[in-house]
Amino acid sequence: MRRLNVPLIAAMAVALPPLAANAGGPLVDIRSVDPTIIVELRYAGRNNLVGYPLYPSGTCALTRPEVASGLAAAQAFLRRYQFGLKIWDAYRPVAVQEKLWHASHNSDYVANPEIGVGSLHSWGVAIDATLVDTWNRPVRMPSDFDDFTPAAMWRYVGPHADVRAHVHLLQIAMRNAGFWGLRTEWWHFTIADWQKYLANQAARTAQVSGTQWRGKL
Repeated sequence: MRRLNVPLIAAMAVALPPLAANAGGPLVDIRSVDPTIIVELRYAGRNNLVGYPLYPSGTCALTRPEVASGLAAAQAFLRRYQFGLKIWDAYRPVAVQEKLWHASHNSDYVANPEIGVGSLHSWGVAIDATLVDTWNRPVRMPSDFDDFTPAAMWRYVGPHADVRAHVHLLQIAMRNAGFWGLRTEWWHFTIADWQKYLANQAARTAQVSGTQWRGKL
């Protein structure tokens, strides 16, 4: 994964508040709804785009209650196939989004927080997820998290049948649970009716620059 040189002075982690910074709606801990879902917040460690923690150690994965319920439904589906969810990111403060934008300036992968609604992570309606096996071990997927290459595209076209099966199963589970995928990031999912969680004016003008929402597989 490509690492970017960012001044260490910017490495201070941003605390996640109990309320969504944008819409003021309540957030819940995903594991309080389904404790079998694995959480490994990449921005709470160094294995991420910027190479340093953006969240405090021990940060919980927070989402809107409806998103957490959808994840629990996806988890129940995956358990029937001996797989489960691992969450890489959930609610993301605008301050963290600003750091990611300044580190990348790539609107195909990182939303500019100063344009439109910014990142839907900051509204508590988007999550980043991958699969684990029945022992909670990672399984082969098209790429790692925050991979800004064609391997991150929503439709995997590579030669590995097991990777194709894994990403397709994840997409089916999330679609059935009421989520949409993202063209440029196979790991990113947004609740299908995300616009209703935005303020009225924001919902009317919402545009996600450089991306394409898809609800079909």
